Amino acid sequence: MASVAIRDVRKAFGSTHVIHGVDISIRDGEFVVLVGPSGCGKSTLLRMIAGLENITAGEIRIGERVVNNLPPKERDVAMVFQNYALYPHMTVAANMAFSMKLRGAPQSEIDERVNRAAVILGLTQLLERFPRQLSGGQRQRVAMGRAIVRDPQVFLFDEPLSNLDAKLRVQMRTEIKELHQRLKTTTIYVTHDQIEAMTMADKIVVMHDGRVEQIGAPLDLYDRPDNLFVAGFIGSPAMNMVKGRINLNGAAVFEAPTGVKFSLNGAPAGSDGRPAVYGVRPEHFSLSDDGVDAVVQVVEPTGSELQVVAKLGNDEIIAVFRERHQFKPGDKIRLKPDPRLIHLFDETTGKRLTN
Repeated sequence: MASVAIRDVRKAFGSTHVIHGVDISIRDGEFVVLVGPSGCGKSTLLRMIAGLENITAGEIRIGERVVNNLPPKERDVAMVFQNYALYPHMTVAANMAFSMKLRGAPQSEIDERVNRAAVILGLTQLLERFPRQLSGGQRQRVAMGRAIVRDPQVFLFDEPLSNLDAKLRVQMRTEIKELHQRLKTTTIYVTHDQIEAMTMADKIVVMHDGRVEQIGAPLDLYDRPDNLFVAGFIGSPAMNMVKGRINLNGAAVFEAPTGVKFSLNGAPAGSDGRPAVYGVRPEHFSLSDDGVDAVVQVVEPTGSELQVVAKLGNDEIIAVFRERHQFKPGDKIRLKPDPRLIHLFDETTGKRLTN
């Protein structure tokens, strides 16, 4: 196992710059998730750590070694890809053992490691099967087993669950997390799915347009997003955003252009009249006689929750309730955000204003 240090790393393809000075510190044994929309640079960064892409500038250090110029096989990392990348003509056991055979490891060591990985991943009964005889989840386990057999310092996962159905994704992310808890190997995991990031990570790195927007523990990012991008990306359903102004004439309030007003527990000094964005998560609305008027547009029962899309002035918002209300489209309801849990952002810079 080893720590990973990424220092001012940049990547350009000709005149096109895709990574702009990324700095990330990953502790030994930590599970770090790189998350962001398509094209944000997360997979490119992972491939640079693996040595599959050259870096344009900066430094990548694995343990005590700077690995910028080392070929992939000398970096002591193992990568699990989105498409499994299994050899169709080889059995499960042969696929898992392939990298060790290339290194000339003795057969007794190969058998020991393959059998150990098979036990960990529940593959013992499948070792003589071929990939075509396996389900998608079983193939992904084989790809993980191939990585485990190498006993690397760092595991790299590049969107490994994207090709699985929803139920199997939930099962596999649990298995990957349990695997990390058992092996304690430093893990860097790339996904565009913020639910995967929230449920699996010790630390999340949110990326956008080749830059790091925020780094922190999952709940820290959820509770205190640094800017509008992180606020809108982390959380499902996404945080509601309403544009308007801060009004400190009397009681502190946020006022939208339509006249909708939300009370504030406080606001930064000198922010009277400041254009801002008011953020409130769907689950932080409650029904209250002293709330603001909203008109129900769509009702989406999920079983455990009730999601309500409503019109609030000119803004469409989503509220989530644990209770089973009998709302219908067109119903008028009064919604009250919890003022302790709201977020204020500067409209121009997108930066967080509240403490």
